[in-house]
Amino acid sequence: MDLRGKTVFITGAARGIGAATAERMHARGANVALVGLEPERLQANAELLGGERATWFEVDVTELGALEDAVRGAVERFGGIDVAVANAGIAFTGTLSSAPVEQVERTLAVNLLGVWRTDRAVLGELRRSRGYLLNIASLAAITHAPMMGPYTSAKAGVEALTDALRLELAPLGVGVGCAYFGFLDTDLVKASFAQPSTEAMTQQMPGFMRNPAPLEKAIDAVERGIRKRSARLFSPRWVGAMLPLRGLLQPLIERQGLRDLETLRENVRIAETSGESETMDPLLGVAANALGETERTPTPLG
Repeated sequence: MDLRGKTVFITGAARGIGAATAERMHARGANVALVGLEPERLQANAELLGGERATWFEVDVTELGALEDAVRGAVERFGGIDVAVANAGIAFTGTLSSAPVEQVERTLAVNLLGVWRTDRAVLGELRRSRGYLLNIASLAAITHAPMMGPYTSAKAGVEALTDALRLELAPLGVGVGCAYFGFLDTDLVKASFAQPSTEAMTQQMPGFMRNPAPLEKAIDAVERGIRKRSARLFSPRWVGAMLPLRGLLQPLIERQGLRDLETLRENVRIAETSGESETMDPLLGVAANALGETERTPTPLG
């Protein structure tokens, strides 16, 4: 796919993967529509790109009507949509049995149903353009760690709905891809690693998994995936080796955890008693804690 003159619709474009993807696509000659929850960041990102080829929309991906409005706005601005990247995602740490219910449900609402709603909102345009849809999943889709239950559940769901859409849309000429990323150098990952309940667990991981990979490498994979209309893409490279081994990975993870029940018990205790759930933004999760943003005024869920 030649990106020059194409229009790329990207959710979660205020930070991390979404913002970097918008920058890369714009640099390759595409029009970009940046969609997300943080209007100041979105506006700054769009203005930094400059010119007439960037616009932004404040949208919560849990609201289908707002997504449809953003799609209409992008079409009015650029004439259509050729590529959509359903990237918006959040994370809260804690156990499934004790984390605040609204945090668990918010994670599922954004990371799974938000991807579904994004897909539903853009598919009419992608059918017209015979375009490409990329849903951002994670290595967490195939390896399910403690303290990340809502996140891993949502990402596994994203993989499943992407697989179904790929076959449903193939006769219509729409390409559908799923991205599997390990830990990347983003606000979400840095803030997640800093939570009391996850610090001990991350130290037990192999170094190649524990150390966040450069975001640029993931964006290289995104660009290649869009150009080739790939069914699956991944970053870092070792993630690709894990995909065909999924049947072995989860039993190994569980066996390792059960070998050290004291550490596991301590991690659960910290998650349930540290009060970390009270420090996380109700809309953005742990990502808002990065870069000194813990003073952000919380917005009520609803």
